Amino acid sequence: MKKWLIAAFILSIGLILTACGGGNEQSGQEESGEEQSGEAFTIGVIPAQTEGSMDNAMNKLQSILNEKLNREVKVEVYPDYNGVVEALNYDKINMAYLGPLTYVIAHQKSGAKAIITQLIDGEPFYHSYIITHSDQPWNSLDEMLQKPEEVAFAFGDPNSTSGTLIPSIELEERGSYQSNENHKFKSVRYTGSHDASALAVQNKQVDAAAIDSAIFNQLVESGKIDKEQLRVIWKSDKIFQYPWAVHKDTDQETINKLQEAFLGIEDQEILDAFGATGFTKASNEDYENIRQAALKQGIIKD
Repeated sequence: MKKWLIAAFILSIGLILTACGGGNEQSGQEESGEEQSGEAFTIGVIPAQTEGSMDNAMNKLQSILNEKLNREVKVEVYPDYNGVVEALNYDKINMAYLGPLTYVIAHQKSGAKAIITQLIDGEPFYHSYIITHSDQPWNSLDEMLQKPEEVAFAFGDPNSTSGTLIPSIELEERGSYQSNENHKFKSVRYTGSHDASALAVQNKQVDAAAIDSAIFNQLVESGKIDKEQLRVIWKSDKIFQYPWAVHKDTDQETINKLQEAFLGIEDQEILDAFGATGFTKASNEDYENIRQAALKQGIIKD
């Protein structure tokens, strides 16, 4: 009887220890899973070009940043500019590739910090172009605006700097445009992206459109559009290039690693996705003129 009681006691202790050990192991796995999911560094990218055409380049960029940060990095191209701004504002992403205007909005709303921008032939600047089909009789914006009622015009994304903000100010100052509902054109529409604007003009879906100069040149070089069918009739002053901005709480060590990673990128497919020839450091002060333009248009308030 005593032997049976001793055996039962030992067995019960073993079961208790096994249960405790199993519980600790499961708890450890859950904690590990939670830690891993929290380590992912997420980056949102505006669709400077049509979604899909940037995918392979973003996969390559993701791999480079994975290695440099020594943590999981996820890069996602968003369907529109505003989606990236909102994701950054509501802490859904850690970093964003933005147009100058969308950066100014994100900085105003959530304190986002510009840390990197791209170079075009060694300079961190680009222009807004207005382009038309080579079959059109206009050689300048002045000529086109002599009869705006005959022109079907297109902007890019509503939140694009070169595709909407800068050219809309120019057209407003020339007395041809106030808004998409109040203008002198035959029609006004948004295409959603720069390459879509170029193709809309080339295919004669619209008569003229605003576009990023760097992306226009890249589209020509890649053969996606035919330069012989298109004509630049207006060019803006210099615009400081698109920034990569981090969440306001990003630590300096991570910022340094990101800057080092971008400064070392030489992969042509990654560069072409942004119409760039390289990268350089950037700061909030570089976008003051865009901030002033946004204030003028009532997009942000001081």
